[in-house]
Amino acid sequence: MESPLRDRSFGDTTGVRLIETLFWDGTRYPRLPLHLRRLAEGASRLGFPFNAEGVQSALSTATGDTPLRVRMTLGAPGDVEVTTAPLPPTKPQWRLGLAPSRLTSADPWLSVKSTRRAAYDAARAALPEGLDEVIFRNERDEVCDGSITSIFFDRGQGMRTPPLSSGLLPGVLRAELAVPEEVLLARDLPHVRLWVGNALRGLIPALWAGN
Repeated sequence: MESPLRDRSFGDTTGVRLIETLFWDGTRYPRLPLHLRRLAEGASRLGFPFNAEGVQSALSTATGDTPLRVRMTLGAPGDVEVTTAPLPPTKPQWRLGLAPSRLTSADPWLSVKSTRRAAYDAARAALPEGLDEVIFRNERDEVCDGSITSIFFDRGQGMRTPPLSSGLLPGVLRAELAVPEEVLLARDLPHVRLWVGNALRGLIPALWAGN
């Protein structure tokens, strides 16, 4: 299987694996086409071989009659690894704070879901007591995304989500909801209605707890 031409802006990709975390509802993967599309785009940009049938075959072995968290990774040779875990319970509302570190909007790695996610993992590991998620800003003080979620907000004119140009992952739930994009500054977080969400947990109402 021939590898696609790699986007050189990513630099060294040694040891990197692309990630998709899927929800198995006991009968199917509800958002599978969106996961496959994002995975194919990421593989194309990193120059990884991608075979949709092979990925789906690997995922078909990780099923059962109960809901599961399914983590699938794709490596540079095109190899697929799949692991499963019981689906963790989700609180009805998440409390949010601000991540102490910032993202750089021009960083290409923010646009693919991969194992190169040190800033996100560090923020998750250091999550302050009483918070369920922390929100990242970029160098312009624009809201990006959370450590494991996309951000959605409403100023009173309907649900919006930050634009990809702010420096964030094109989340699967974000693609499914397809709400308009709009820049949100960090200083406005206490003044808007908020949600967070991802493909595993769906959309979750959120409360700004501040820092």
